[in-house]
Amino acid sequence: MAKVNAGAALLSLCLLLACSAGGTQAAYVDVEGTVRTEVEKAIKSNPGIGAALVRLVFHDCWVNGCDGSVLLDKTTSGGNTEKKAINNIGLDGFNLIDTIKYKLGNSVSCADIVVFAARDAARYLSGGKITYSVPSGRKDGIVSSAAAADAILPQSTFEFQQLVDNFAKKNFTQEELVILSGAHSIGVSHLSSFQDRLNDSTATPIDDNYKQALVADVEAQKKSQNTPDPIEKNNIRDMSSSFQTTAGYDPTGVNTAAKGALDNSYYHANLQNRVLFKSDWVMRTDSKAGDDMAEYMNNATKWNNDFAAAMVKLSKLPAEGSTRYEIRKNCRVTNQNYYY
Repeated sequence: MAKVNAGAALLSLCLLLACSAGGTQAAYVDVEGTVRTEVEKAIKSNPGIGAALVRLVFHDCWVNGCDGSVLLDKTTSGGNTEKKAINNIGLDGFNLIDTIKYKLGNSVSCADIVVFAARDAARYLSGGKITYSVPSGRKDGIVSSAAAADAILPQSTFEFQQLVDNFAKKNFTQEELVILSGAHSIGVSHLSSFQDRLNDSTATPIDDNYKQALVADVEAQKKSQNTPDPIEKNNIRDMSSSFQTTAGYDPTGVNTAAKGALDNSYYHANLQNRVLFKSDWVMRTDSKAGDDMAEYMNNATKWNNDFAAAMVKLSKLPAEGSTRYEIRKNCRVTNQNYYY
C-alpha cells in the first residue's frame, strides 16, 4: 500500500510540474513576471515599443473584445486580417508578443499576453504611477477582419459625437473617452492620420504657429524617413526645444525632460490646440469634455488613477465574434493553420 501511495504522490508531482513528455512550462513559469521582464527589456532597447503596446491592447480589445485577433496574419477563412486595416496603420509590438509567447509556452493565451504587456508598459512609461491588476484566462479568437476593424475602431477624423457614440457602443462613458485619449501623450502618428489638420485649418482649427512648425518638420521627415507618409511624435512635449519655441508651446506644468512619459501632458497640449488629431481637438468643442480635460491637466494623480481604471475596464471587454476560441500555439496563426 505504501508503494501505491508513493507512486500516486510521484505522479501528482509530475503532473504539477508538467514533467510528462507532453507537458508545457506554464505550470511553473511566472507568467506575469516573465511578461514584465520582457516588456521592460524591450522598452529599454527601443523606447517606442512601450507606446506601441498600449495602443495594441486598445486596437485588440475594441474589435470583438480581448481575443488576440489583432495579432493574426491569416485565418482559416482567408481575407485581410485586422493588421491590414487602415485604422491600424503603424501598429507595432508583434515581435515582442512572439518572444513572450515563446517563453511562456502553449498554456498562456496571446490575448492575455497583449493585456499584460500593455499593463506593464503603462506602469514603466508612467514611472510606476499607473499600476493596476487584470485577471487572466482569456482565450484567442479565430476571426480577424480588416473591414471589421475599420468599421469599429474610432477614426482620427471623427467628430465629437461620433467619438461619444463609438465609445457608448462599448459601454464607455464620455469621461472615459477623455481619459483614454490621454494615451496620446505617448507614441507617434503617420502624416495620413492628421493631414486633414494641415490641409483645412478652418474645419478643424489648429494653432497656426504649431501648424507651420509641423508643415516644416513633416517635409524634413519625408526626406529623412524616405517616405511620403512619415511619422511624427504625438506629443509636442517630445519634440525638440526649437520646435516647441517655433510652435509657441507653453510648457508650464509639464516636465519637458520626461520624453516619452505616459502622463497628463496631453491635456496641456490639447488645451493649447497643439495636438495632431482632429479627434483630439474636437473634445474642446464640448464644454463637459473641456472641463474634464482641464481637471486632468491640473490633477495628474487623478488622471493616473482614472486611466488605470479605464484600462482595467478595457482589458475586461469580453471576446465575441468567433464561433470558437483556443489558446494559440503561434500568435500569428490559428491552430488550424499552425504547422510544426
